[in-house]
Amino acid sequence: MNAFDPAALDCLAALADAGSFERAAQRLSITQSAVSQRLRALETGLGRLLVVRSRPLRLTEPGKLLLRYARQMQAMRADIARELGATGLQDERLPIAVNADSLATWVLPALQPVVQAGLAEGFGLELIVDDQDFTHESLREGTVLGCVSTVAEALRGCSATPLGSMRYVAVASPAFIAQALPQGLHRGNFARLPWLVFNRKDDNHAVWVGQAFGIGQPRLVERHVPSTEAQTRAAAMGWGIAVVPELMAASGLASGALLALHPEVHVDVRLHWHQWKLGGSGDSDLAAPLPDNPLRAGVLDRVGRALAEGARAALRPLG
Repeated sequence: MNAFDPAALDCLAALADAGSFERAAQRLSITQSAVSQRLRALETGLGRLLVVRSRPLRLTEPGKLLLRYARQMQAMRADIARELGATGLQDERLPIAVNADSLATWVLPALQPVVQAGLAEGFGLELIVDDQDFTHESLREGTVLGCVSTVAEALRGCSATPLGSMRYVAVASPAFIAQALPQGLHRGNFARLPWLVFNRKDDNHAVWVGQAFGIGQPRLVERHVPSTEAQTRAAAMGWGIAVVPELMAASGLASGALLALHPEVHVDVRLHWHQWKLGGSGDSDLAAPLPDNPLRAGVLDRVGRALAEGARAALRPLG
């Protein structure tokens, strides 16, 4: 079998998505034996082990390298089929990685023109959530075709477009401040108070404390709330101090449900859009306005342009 046989590459992608031979076979509507045979032929042709047969299975480094190629071929195939008016692309995927804070604030409105134009119809737009410092690794491994990341430098074979800066502010409820911070937040009490944290990858609260009080690697009492919306709501309910996107805190600050702590202190996270170059994709100016006809640009380019335009409207310009 040709090492770059499309059917075999589709099997590799299905295994990466499904995590097992059984679910990969269901996804492809073929037998498990067929999946196993195609993978074995692929590995034999390359002379490399591509998949570790564990539970769930995982790709080796050569497998990840080939997965990147498989993803690009799937996206290009879908673009060409769409331009030719072909149907039946329901199984095609466009996985992109975004951070939870962007997803909760500006990404969905930014992608609305893509959805309204019907580009997602018949092509599975898949949003994968991870910390903005780690989404770039998903792109490197081939798990996704594009990502919103804090990394500025493009990978080989990719393009990188600056999006803007997301500002984070520290907030708490008036009741929490009255009870726990009668003298305000200062160097003598910040380490005893609860801080609301998205997950163990989240360090915005520590960065904020470092900027506010000049302390490196502060040890903080953490309460994990793994949702941007829930974290902001928990702060309004008096669970503790949250360092959240200014965009998310805006309504609570306006209504008085939240109060800013040291409003002169903020954390600015610089965001960039990265995508694989698929043929002509990734080489065009993503800062340009969205084309009137969605077929003038590939799906991935269209998503990139929509995110760039949405970011310009919602985020602070990069200084």
